[in-house]
Amino acid sequence: MIRKIITIDDEKCNGCGLCSKACHENAIGIENGKAVLLRDDYCDGLGDCLPVCPMDAIHFVEREALEYDREAVEMNMRAKSQLNQWPIQIKLVPTTADYFDGSELLVASDCSAYAYADFHDKFMNGRAVVVGCPKLDDVDYSEKLADILRSNAVKKVVVTRMEVPCCSKLANAVVKAVNESGKELPVEIVTVGINGEIINY
Repeated sequence: MIRKIITIDDEKCNGCGLCSKACHENAIGIENGKAVLLRDDYCDGLGDCLPVCPMDAIHFVEREALEYDREAVEMNMRAKSQLNQWPIQIKLVPTTADYFDGSELLVASDCSAYAYADFHDKFMNGRAVVVGCPKLDDVDYSEKLADILRSNAVKKVVVTRMEVPCCSKLANAVVKAVNESGKELPVEIVTVGINGEIINY
């Protein structure tokens, strides 16, 4: 069928991932540092991705495309991993990996990813991810995190921690790392309850 659907200009795209986050259907992914339309039938043609693109790289076209498939989108959203890199453990990640540069950084406690059911779509989508447990590792992550922030153009840091006291070390390490990096970066700290609910955002 002929219908309205997005097209992405590869030359203009800077791979920032804002369109991927804005797309409620997960129709857009980042591949080789560029945004791509993953499947025609995931695109609803409403264009939530268009206004967030800072490079004006996304436009509507009318072309032959599969009809929007809400059921396929819902199944994909339930099953799709948003992990775009490896490794993810704070102790293992290199400080100068390409996936950090120009990204938002998610610093997650190990348990938060298990406790919050919609963790991938809510927190990981389009972000570089590092995880750790300050109680099990018994280290101060701030030095490694500060190196990552100093070495890369990170736009923002989001922390997901559990409500348990030991997780405060992770949030404190991030705040310390931002200060030591010498950069002014926004930091969001999200606390997840032991029953899986978000306590504060």
